[in-house]
Amino acid sequence: MTDPQVAILMMGSFVLSILLGFPICFTLIAMATGFGYYAYATSDQLSHIFQNQIFDLLVNQTYSVMVNDVLVAVPLFLFMGYIVERANIVSRLFYSLNIAARMVPGAMAVAALMTCAIFATAVGIVGAVVTLMGLLAFPALLKAGYDEKLSAGVICAGGCLGILIPPSIMLIVYGAVSGVSVVRLYAGALIPGFTLAGLYITYVIIRAYLNPSLAPKPPKEETDIPLKELLYMLLTSFVPLALLIMSVLGAILFGLATPSEAASVGAFGALALAIGYRELTWDRLRQSVYLTVRTSAMVCWLFVGSWTFSSVFSYLGGHMVIEEFVMGMDLSPVLFLLLAQAIIFLLGWPLEWSEIIIIFVPIFLPLLDAFGVDPLFFGILVALNLQTSFLTPPMAMSCYYLKGIAPDHIQLSTIFKGSLPFLAMVFVAMALIYNVPAMTTWLPDLVYGIAR
Repeated sequence: MTDPQVAILMMGSFVLSILLGFPICFTLIAMATGFGYYAYATSDQLSHIFQNQIFDLLVNQTYSVMVNDVLVAVPLFLFMGYIVERANIVSRLFYSLNIAARMVPGAMAVAALMTCAIFATAVGIVGAVVTLMGLLAFPALLKAGYDEKLSAGVICAGGCLGILIPPSIMLIVYGAVSGVSVVRLYAGALIPGFTLAGLYITYVIIRAYLNPSLAPKPPKEETDIPLKELLYMLLTSFVPLALLIMSVLGAILFGLATPSEAASVGAFGALALAIGYRELTWDRLRQSVYLTVRTSAMVCWLFVGSWTFSSVFSYLGGHMVIEEFVMGMDLSPVLFLLLAQAIIFLLGWPLEWSEIIIIFVPIFLPLLDAFGVDPLFFGILVALNLQTSFLTPPMAMSCYYLKGIAPDHIQLSTIFKGSLPFLAMVFVAMALIYNVPAMTTWLPDLVYGIAR
């Protein structure tokens, strides 16, 4: 076999292994080490069995991950999210937003989406947001007489917004993979992120207006709260969390701090909020630290495995095979984008966003220059596309998260059906971005100048 054929065998073996359920990061390292041992073997390899460059490469890639300044922000943002999740801020936020939106059709569902957007932005962990909102808002929606499918779709779709709206951990990871400035990515994701959230809210309002039985209005005595009391509720629930998010995001976007520095301030602010709400206990702090370490280790080992795998794959000529194949198709830039997004959409069924960003997106990155595609624009499209990986049956993870804590009478098929209209909203947002690329590039170019 030629080296490029071995590279394709390497990729095929990896895909087969993950479909069989093997741990992805360790499968990457094992595949990279095994095929790399062959790639870097010398003529006298048998007499020097441990003197192979693959071991040096593995150590160097591990060290590169350890000293990567961009990745320092990942555990800090994770810690911020886990602390906010455990500070019981969300229940206050949901209740006050529900009262504030009482005149809007589908007020409780709109409040749930707004809470999801704010909470997901602070946490950035889809499973945590969907689970907590499923425990808090989903029973309240059902008790208020809201349609089961609409309620399920609201929770599942709203919980995914955190991987798109800054400060997003996914965008940090994409920045580390692609070399695109995280600050520019954050600026580029603001308009698409709020556009998608706006499409969700608009859809709910229109559905509730056209069919009020889907979202009955609550009794007046439940929402008839004096304005002074409502303002106090918002001041103590919405304002502190919003200020925390805006201070972190603003410090990054206005160049006052690097993402890592802003993330450390955000982590400290989350601790201060938890203390202020008298919700910080030793057990909650211990759980937050443990979950932060576990998730950060997973992301970092994915990077180690992916970078080593990609190095061996490229050394064997695998990237050249893919590039020649794609270029031989004589695609236009639009068709290339459609093909790339279709592949990422399909990969979202069996894989998490972290694996797609770290392992498969780098395959497309070398092709962007050939088709004249801005890596920032491509990254925002990928972030939008990955919303679908949590909402598309049969592997819609947010639906499974909700099913795990939903009442027994709620069927998984009901949750799937409720998510599909919101999945359509994601495609609408992607179509808008395709046709109006300035939605992603206008703000970064305005604030930081045109990238060269």
